[in-house]
Amino acid sequence: MDIDADATVVAMDRDSAFEQYVEVRQAALLRLAYLLTGEQHAAEDLVQTALAKLYLAWNRLERAGSVDAYAKRIMINEHSSWWRRAWRRAETTTDNVPERPVAADFGHALAERDALWTVVQGLPPRQRAAVVLRFYEDMSEQDVAATLGCSVGTVKSQTSRALATLRKRLQERRGNDR
Repeated sequence: MDIDADATVVAMDRDSAFEQYVEVRQAALLRLAYLLTGEQHAAEDLVQTALAKLYLAWNRLERAGSVDAYAKRIMINEHSSWWRRAWRRAETTTDNVPERPVAADFGHALAERDALWTVVQGLPPRQRAAVVLRFYEDMSEQDVAATLGCSVGTVKSQTSRALATLRKRLQERRGNDR
């Protein structure tokens, strides 16, 4: 084989490995992105951006075995930078969830879940990221700290503040519903 053929084989192996990773992990990454952004289209954009950046670092990450952690880190950083951009602040969005047909037995549970999700969407991006990674992704405080690039104490304080805010806002909502 000549040098060009070797480079082609390596590129094909890299591409097929990346394609397999995307096929297996895309749904989980999209769920995480949706929990971070609260909007389906923004979540899809976030995953697309993260996958593009992940592809650029694929060879280095695949050897190190830290692909998932790096992908989550990219998503957290990208989402945080989106909120810092001035054009993002001028955008108006709605938190209204489209009507979905639901069986009557699940009405109360669905209303509770929607109320919780509405309150979670109101959290600042760092607090939301800490709560999503800690409780939805079921990551340890150390793993969340590594993903967010902060200390374990910061994760604890962000999570504590977020939970206090969630409790307070849910109590307020329940008080207004009566």
